[in-house]
Amino acid sequence: MNKNIEDILEEKVKEALKSLYGLSVEKVAFEKTKKEFEGDYTLVVFPYVKDSQKKPEDTANEIGTSLSITPEVKGFNVVKGFLNLVISDSYWLEYFISNPKTIIKKSTKTIMVEYSSPNTNKPLHLGHVRNNLLGYSVAEILKADGNTVIKANLVNDRGIHICKSMLAWKKLGNGDTPASLGIKGDHLVGKYYVAFDKNYKNEIEQLILTGSTKEEAEKNAPSMKEIQAMLLKWEAGDEETRQLWKMMNGWVYEGFAETYKKMNVDFDKTYYESNTYLLGKDVINEGLEKKVFQSRLDNSAFIDLTKDGLDEKTLLRADGTSVYMTQDLGTAIERFKEYPNLDNLIYIVGNEQDYHFKVLFLTLKKLGYKWADGLFHLSYGMVELPDGKMKSREGTVVDADELIDEMINTARETTKELGKIDGFSDAEAEKLYYTIGMGALKYFMLKVDPKKKMLFNPKESIDFNGNTGPFIQYTYARIQSIKRKAGENKGKIDQGVTPNEKEKNLIRYLHDYTKAVAEAASNYSPAVIANYVYELVKEYNQFYHDCPILKEEDEMKRTFRLQLSSQVGETIKRIMKLLGIEVPDKM
Repeated sequence: MNKNIEDILEEKVKEALKSLYGLSVEKVAFEKTKKEFEGDYTLVVFPYVKDSQKKPEDTANEIGTSLSITPEVKGFNVVKGFLNLVISDSYWLEYFISNPKTIIKKSTKTIMVEYSSPNTNKPLHLGHVRNNLLGYSVAEILKADGNTVIKANLVNDRGIHICKSMLAWKKLGNGDTPASLGIKGDHLVGKYYVAFDKNYKNEIEQLILTGSTKEEAEKNAPSMKEIQAMLLKWEAGDEETRQLWKMMNGWVYEGFAETYKKMNVDFDKTYYESNTYLLGKDVINEGLEKKVFQSRLDNSAFIDLTKDGLDEKTLLRADGTSVYMTQDLGTAIERFKEYPNLDNLIYIVGNEQDYHFKVLFLTLKKLGYKWADGLFHLSYGMVELPDGKMKSREGTVVDADELIDEMINTARETTKELGKIDGFSDAEAEKLYYTIGMGALKYFMLKVDPKKKMLFNPKESIDFNGNTGPFIQYTYARIQSIKRKAGENKGKIDQGVTPNEKEKNLIRYLHDYTKAVAEAASNYSPAVIANYVYELVKEYNQFYHDCPILKEEDEMKRTFRLQLSSQVGETIKRIMKLLGIEVPDKM
């Protein structure tokens, strides 16, 4: 069965509208019927009354009568201008027996999803966690929806911030390495970034005491002059500076790799700012020639977007150096050259950069790049923790490794308290703690709409009841336990089975899998499928409570319920995989 019921109904309604009223429509939309009314799908008929020249109720009755002669619709009822359609049991049963596992798309796109984008001067932090989990899941959902996806990471590995860590290590490091101190490389480099900042602030305070303004002190502090000189050396290719930069960045990359592995996120393509920061300078000349950009008297270049409700944006400084916007213009152009078939480029970046991306996209459109219409900024809200939770080493930022360790420890404590590791070896138990801890973290982060700011409570996320990862994982493990107890189940279901209402509800949810994935893909929102799988799991637990499975005496019913459980389990696993979450067979 390649078509779902909504596609079938849409075709039938189009035929009815043409036959009854000579009306041709491109799209027919259905809603789920409200619980207080009988039916599965509802058609709002008000848009068609002008052509029918009849009352909404009469129009709905005519369309309903036309549809009720099809095998998929066993009945209908009309409430004012709303036509409620009741789908036949035979359709639901046939759909279940056909056991569709793939999404069939008419066309596919090539989409690049850029996420993570860390700086190599400090470890990944709480904000990066949401970014990485969101980017990875969006990419997986787009793949499941039939697209070719390129997962990309742009590493900010050069510039003033990177030089701060380098200078502090050079002055204070005493040859320290991650191996000699027994810490991750990104944490070591982050330590020296903090050391630089502390020293720099002291220098500013001293200069202010001697009569400088704050602005003068920030500009003239010895440390600032030293890092500016170091950056110039780097740009000039100074061997000693480049070697120090390579060594410290190498430490950071090893640290990042560990954290990415813990989070189970990956990339198909990694770009480095050190290779892209000069991109875009040619774009300036292109923009000036097209009169899209303008020059100031000091030779700086800018684009005037005031008529578009934005402002003037400098794209090249007076000294000839580029700004981030210049680099982003050049990088976007290069990517579409590198991937000529690229349809969309999605940037996963926090909402503090909303304005930056408005300027970037509009500038590319004004330069005449048609593919600029395929650019999208998936802007997500900040993540906050409850007061007093998870104080970081520096007291300001919670790094990703601390958060992950905390989640695994909380999973260990909670799981032991609930006695869910009976019969587990130590290795199996540790694997389970990791699976539950990371499942709790990912699900809690992804069930919230990306655009919303969120409060993340580690303890609350590891609850085996409610809308949480562990609750869903536990239901999956319960289904696997039922299957193990039942043994091999090769029975076949025939049309003689009549699903009860609980069973039909589960089949309806299984049927909605394709729609949920498509909606999550079109909205770039893992929250859609996270909440879909939660509703599926709730429905299954109601079914499990009300309908005996292993104790069912009727062999056909027992086989049907076992296979229904199995399909629910497969769907849970597929959805959780799209969220980057593992599901355990035992729990």
